[in-house]
Formats: sequence, C-alpha cells, structure tokens
Amino acid sequence: MSHTSADAPVVTRFAPSPTGQLHIGGARTALFNWLFARAKGGTFLLRIEDTDRARSTEENRQAILDGLTWLGLDWDDEPISQAARADRHAEVARELLARGSAYKCFSTQEEIEAFREAAREAGRSTLFRSPWRDADPATHPDAPYVIRIRAPQDGATTIHDAVQGEVTLGNDQLDDMVLLRSDGTPVYMLAVVVDDHDMGVTHVIRGDDHLTNAFRQKLVYDAMGWDVPVMAHIPLIFGPDGKKMSKRHGATGAAEYRAMGYPAAGMRNYLTRLGWSHGDAEYFTDDQARDWFDLDGIGRSPARFDLKKLENLCGQHIAAADDAALLHELEGYLAAIGRPALTEGQRDGLARAMPHLKERAKSFPELFEKAHFLFAERPIRPDEKAAGALDPVSRGILAELTPQLRDATWQRDALEAVVAGTAEAHGLKLGKLAGPLRAALAGRTVSPSVFDMMLVLGRDESVARIADAGTEPGH
Repeated sequence: MSHTSADAPVVTRFAPSPTGQLHIGGARTALFNWLFARAKGGTFLLRIEDTDRARSTEENRQAILDGLTWLGLDWDDEPISQAARADRHAEVARELLARGSAYKCFSTQEEIEAFREAAREAGRSTLFRSPWRDADPATHPDAPYVIRIRAPQDGATTIHDAVQGEVTLGNDQLDDMVLLRSDGTPVYMLAVVVDDHDMGVTHVIRGDDHLTNAFRQKLVYDAMGWDVPVMAHIPLIFGPDGKKMSKRHGATGAAEYRAMGYPAAGMRNYLTRLGWSHGDAEYFTDDQARDWFDLDGIGRSPARFDLKKLENLCGQHIAAADDAALLHELEGYLAAIGRPALTEGQRDGLARAMPHLKERAKSFPELFEKAHFLFAERPIRPDEKAAGALDPVSRGILAELTPQLRDATWQRDALEAVVAGTAEAHGLKLGKLAGPLRAALAGRTVSPSVFDMMLVLGRDESVARIADAGTEPGH
C-alpha cells in the first residue's frame, strides 16, 4: 500500500539537529507536524539528526526535548538517533550500486577542483560530471571511491508541494550527489530519505530552506522505488524588519521565551497563527487548533514575528487558564529560571489570589509583580511611587479606618461599605482612598483591587498593614 494514499494513517516527524538549542522556527515546525498528526489521528515522531558528531551534544539534545515538553508537544515512541542508523543508510547506498542506480567514483578532490576551475574559465556549469559514471568496471583502480547516485541529466523534476504548489527544476541543475563517502560514512541527504522511509513518514513538513534538498532526495526515493511522502515546505519566520529571524531581533530560542515567562498555551497559539490561519481567528484553544489545522491554511509568504501580538495572546491565555493548572505552570517557570520553590504559605496564598492575579497579566513576571502583596512582609516598605499616596491626611484616614475594619464583617460588600463611609465622612470619593490603601497593603501601585487583596490576606494581616501605614513614620 502506498504510504501517501489518502487512507494511510498520517505519520509526521520533527528532525532537529542537536548542534544548538531549539530555535523558535524549529519549535513552530515541530508544532505544525504535531498539530497535523493530532488533527488527523496520526503519529508524531521525533528523530535527532546527530550525524555531526563534533557539534552534536547530549546537552543540546536534552534542551530540544525540554523545549518540546515545555510547549506540550508530546511525541510518540522513543526518539530515533540518526547516527545510530548509519549501517542501514550505507546498506541502501550499496543496494543502489548493485541496482545500477549508483556508481563508484574514483575522482580525487584535486581532480574535482580542477574540473570546476576549468568549467569556471570556460563559463560552463561547475556541477561536477564524473568521468566514472559510464566507465567499464574492468577499468576501476584499486583506490578509495565514493558512491554517487546516477541522476537524470535531461528533462525536469517536479515536486507537488502542499504549500508551495508545483515546483519544477531542470535536471541539468542536479549533480550525481555522493551517497557514501570514501570512508564508508553516509551523507545526510541519503540518511534523511532512508529514515523517513523506514519510519513510515507520510508527510514531510519542514522549512522552505529545505526545498532545494527535496529535489535531490527525490532521486533516492525514485531510485529505490519508494513512495515519496507529501511534501509541505513552510516559509521561514522573519523579524519585524522583514529579515530572517536572528539574535538581533531579540530572543530566538524556545527556552528564552520560557524564561521570559510566557505561558506554553499562549506560545502554541501564537506560533500556530504565525504562517497559518483559519478565517480571522487570532485567539484559539488547543482543541480548536487541532480541529481546524490543515496544510492548506499555511501561507506562502514569510510570517513576521510580532512580540506585541504574542504578549496579547499570552494575556488572554493566562486569563482563561484553570487556576490550579496556572499555579503548576508558575512553579515550573520558577524552577526553569532557577528561583526558589514556593513555600506552602506562598502556594496557598497564590491559589486563593489567582482569580484576581490572572486578569490582565501578559506574562508570569507581570503576574508575580501583581502578587507582590502576598510575598511582602510587615512592615510594608512602599516603593517611591506608592509612598506618594501616603501623605499625613491619608495616614490619618487609614488610622481612623483601622478599628472599623477590625470589627467589620469580612466580606467584600461590607468592606466596601466601611471604606466608602469613611471616605464620605471626609468629603472624598471611594476611589480617593484606593491609592493609600494599595500603598498600605501592597507597597506598590500595581496590584489587584484593594478589596481583593483584603479578602486574600484575611482580617488580621490586612488590619495590621493598614494600622502600620496609619502610624506616622518614626512613631
């Protein structure tokens, strides 16, 4: 049965190289593969392309797995190591040699360079044409050789791409690429095809910087008589200036966005929307993304990374999150940035305050800033901005409020009535007391509403903080 027939179960893969961290572009590629597999009830596989032994590190491999786990992109089966499959890749190269679809080439590096130099001078194509392509095996020397594929030299090759449409390349632009080096090691281009075939991959969804590779990889599929998977080459992510996303645009690694305190759900939503659309939906849940995602929603032009949009979506996801799940993610965030774990008391306080903290916070640092009142200890030292609200008149009113609050029923409407009554007695509007109360309770100008804070802190702590602030400094 054809791997790519309509009724075959979908198998996608993400194949990062562990020579660096998980880039934000790689994270989006993984996300598109994961979404497509989950949307179609298929399988999402992970392959670590670790053939560059010098630059592939265990630390980078772990960072990639951690990044995917943080983003909630669960893969099926154990991750596959490409390097561990080198014998299988070499076996395919030798099979192509036996079939006559590949040949032994004994040309040395010097001979290849001389060929290219002569071609440059004559104004011809510098693609190497091996003199061994049609040589009689009887003339083969006892010398090191590479195995090259026998590429078609006339006509054209067309790839039917699910995103780019039909893309055609003249075969005169394809060389007889090396499959197996003279030391017997396989090249990356061969390894990718063999791995994708053996893993049963039906859809190859990857960055469009791989589009030219697809033509060379198709040579191997065709020579082996294997079904070519559906190709979908997605445009790269650009910075706001329209240039390829890089360090000069700010953070480029998934781990950096985690450390900046963006929630995974907001990140998934934003990256899904970056280059893919469903009508004009901007904010959507994971379930909606899975229901809607398909390859025909992917655009052909590069998507521009917009931090404001990311923050806006993250704010919506924080506000919509389940309180307990949000608390769990906050604890993961603190661990990821190397901050001390929450104490039992802090966790309880955050759990009680969460409904008041999560509105209008676009990131976890913003949420913690609003939660400052929970972690502050008496006596509260207001910052410069908040201290401005505590003039002698305000302090006097707070001193007057203290005994009334001590006796009040500790419910929101009762507390509002007490504060409103005191404000009225001084010819003030309720809002005029919000600043001094906020300074007394939180020591900051950014916090939840004063009544929310009083309910979360409880009677004893709230009254004590307001009494402290009602005392003239130095008394």
